[in-house]
Amino acid sequence: MTPASERIVFVVDDDAAALDSLLMLLRSDGLNPSGFSSADAFLKTLTPEARGCVISDVRMPGMDGVQLIRTLKAMGCILPVIVVTGHADVTVAVQAMKAGAADFVQKPYESELMLRLVRGCLEANDDAVDATARRTRVLRRIESLTPRERQVLDLIMEGASNKVVAASLSISPRTVEIYRANVMSKMRADSLSELIRMTLASGAA
Repeated sequence: MTPASERIVFVVDDDAAALDSLLMLLRSDGLNPSGFSSADAFLKTLTPEARGCVISDVRMPGMDGVQLIRTLKAMGCILPVIVVTGHADVTVAVQAMKAGAADFVQKPYESELMLRLVRGCLEANDDAVDATARRTRVLRRIESLTPRERQVLDLIMEGASNKVVAASLSISPRTVEIYRANVMSKMRADSLSELIRMTLASGAA
């Protein structure tokens, strides 16, 4: 899990008073917020390794909240986004959710509701970071396989038995067993089910 000190709650709002109020609320809960008066200003400082979540007003000059979400998604950013809307912005809130917002809250909102949503988003980001790290580890293990071992893995993922693998690759069943053992070792899988599960989760299958 990412240390709390490294997780930032990025707040984007062109209303200075609303921005300051939300920053104060977040700090009072022991969180680490950073405020921006526009989406562009936020994006200029955003780094790929940023961890935490984003709270963005939906109506802002220039890039609005929905456009910000779409931009973050296009960048491959995994920071969850909470959008803040007015009561007349239900349609925009739906657009934001379709664009990938984690949640939306209407003004005026209860402080505890906002804090609860932020805590949930921080946990979701921790989970996403952990999942990304696991996927990267598995992909590196797959890259360590020889071309023949990768062929064996691919056939295993298709549900092929050792006999079928042997026939497909024109090698003996005993040789298949050796390759299969090498695959299990390099992938650090203790069972066939674990091998299949991690390979599927990596997206490499």
